Amino acid sequence: MNILVVEDEENIAKILRFNFEQEGYRVRVAGDGRTALDLHHDATPPFDLIVLDLMLPQMSGYETCRELRRVDEDVPVLALTARTLAEDKAQAFDCGVDQYITKPFALPELLSRVRRLLEVRRRTLDNGVTTRTERDVERFGNVQVDFGRFELHNGAEAHALTTREQELLRYFLKYDGVVLSRSRLQSDVWRDSAEITSRSIDNFVMRLRKMIEVDPTNPKHLVSVRGTGYRFFHNPNGADGDDLDTATTAEAT
Repeated sequence: MNILVVEDEENIAKILRFNFEQEGYRVRVAGDGRTALDLHHDATPPFDLIVLDLMLPQMSGYETCRELRRVDEDVPVLALTARTLAEDKAQAFDCGVDQYITKPFALPELLSRVRRLLEVRRRTLDNGVTTRTERDVERFGNVQVDFGRFELHNGAEAHALTTREQELLRYFLKYDGVVLSRSRLQSDVWRDSAEITSRSIDNFVMRLRKMIEVDPTNPKHLVSVRGTGYRFFHNPNGADGDDLDTATTAEAT
């Protein structure tokens, strides 16, 4: 498996490269965001994981990740940074980061997360999940979601979806009418990432509502279930929403 390390501190970059190579991975190193994007563009075979510092010269890690996600929605990105504030983490996830580790880091934890991300990547490639199709489209109400293009259209409005927004919306569509707890969403959509909180999930839902609802303050498709989580309806007019708190909750097993 191929890893791109984007780190401007030479000593840290050397440590990462050495330990990743000891694990049997092929490693390239970039000291800034622009070089990283160029390496990603030219990589043959493509990278299977990008370990990204957020505090980079000239072009920040946030900007680098945003640029990356415009051309590659699939490659896992692990942010490795000294930034520890909740706002920094939220911004990183909004840019498309998959996991977040703060410096100074424990090497066994880092290697464990890298192994996990690469294992998921390997299974995804083996199953051909990254091969998208133009026909991967879902419709509900006035909304059309093109999962192959990462686009959502609500009437005349068009929205670009991030990987996580798309995964969350696809999950809601799959479980139409089912009450989904926040713990189940964290387990199934975020795969139990320790960096995702209930507040983070709520923020993702708020963003989806702005895209799919006529009035996001009075949602019809994606409704809250007090004290539990959320419930999605393809057809709100056919849903019984009088007492959502009494609905059967689909808890994670």
